[in-house]
Amino acid sequence: MNKHISSGSSFETLAGYSRAVVDDRYVHVSGTTGFDYAAMTISDDAAEQTRQCFRNIAAALREAGCTLDDVVRVRYLLTDAALFDQLAPIFGRHFAHARPAATAQICGLIDPRMRIEIEVTAKLPD
Repeated sequence: MNKHISSGSSFETLAGYSRAVVDDRYVHVSGTTGFDYAAMTISDDAAEQTRQCFRNIAAALREAGCTLDDVVRVRYLLTDAALFDQLAPIFGRHFAHARPAATAQICGLIDPRMRIEIEVTAKLPD
């Protein structure tokens, strides 16, 4: 039986999804943006949005019983290729231990304030 984790974001209810889904072996965290879900605010700064993405993801992983160190796959969705050089060191600090398989894509996001969205898959500890 899958366990569903919610951040309390109104987006989850509106679009009918979960922040994360836990199955027998993995935690699948939905694409996560830089919104502070408690305040429903988002910074204009891409670096701060990225740090908030990681705080949001870490909270979901913690609720599932793991950490960023358990991440095996990450997908970065950026609105501008020029952001990669600025944000890559932030990625590296958060994944220095895990070193997950990674993909970066340039795309449009739903809200024009969003500069980045991050999706991860983590393996549950044995």
